[in-house]
Amino acid sequence: MDIIIETPKGSREKYKYDPEHRMFRLLKVLPSGLVFPFDFGFIPNTKGDDGDALDVMVISEFKGFPGCVIDCRIIGCIQVEQNVNDLMIRNDRFLAVPEVSALYENVLNLTDLPSTIISELESFFHTYISKEGRVINMLGNLSASQAMSAINLKESVLTGM
Repeated sequence: MDIIIETPKGSREKYKYDPEHRMFRLLKVLPSGLVFPFDFGFIPNTKGDDGDALDVMVISEFKGFPGCVIDCRIIGCIQVEQNVNDLMIRNDRFLAVPEVSALYENVLNLTDLPSTIISELESFFHTYISKEGRVINMLGNLSASQAMSAINLKESVLTGM
């Protein structure tokens, strides 16, 4: 599936696609010392509970750039609940691997990754959201097949199918 990169690996700057201008907008700068551990983007034609397209962290040995489209396979999901405007909403982070990745070519599910990658991603999301004064709760993980079912549900709700 196509994933559109908003924020590249190693960036302190968080970018977000602006559909009105059809360009990428600088949204914020992360606190000193905090950078995105992998490319961060979204799944086109989906809509999460926060009103945005579904979030995806693309785990790979290289980095993209804002607007880069990468053909990926979904390997799972970190289920997240966070506060937005004083409401607790789901804002899951799906995890994907590029089809062209040599380092992660055999990764088909979260269990194929070293457990340290998942714990580091959870720590990154917790730190990133907490530093903004917001609350985030990790609710567990989904396997690749469970994550794909969740994505298909969000796509069908958006398209009315």
